[in-house]
Amino acid sequence: MLEKKTVIFKSPDLSKLKEVIIDHRTKIYIAPGADVEEAKSRYLSLIATRKIR
Repeated sequence: MLEKKTVIFKSPDLSKLKEVIIDHRTKIYIAPGADVEEAKSRYLSLIATRKIR
């Protein structure tokens, strides 16, 4: 009989990441050394392209 392997998904430790607030209800987490403004603009451009499709 075949047994399925259990899928183990390891979540990142949010205490080791930097929180970036996009708006009053949206937060993203980036690496501590990453640029906040670049991450914010990349996130907003990603959302804008999703709305167009």
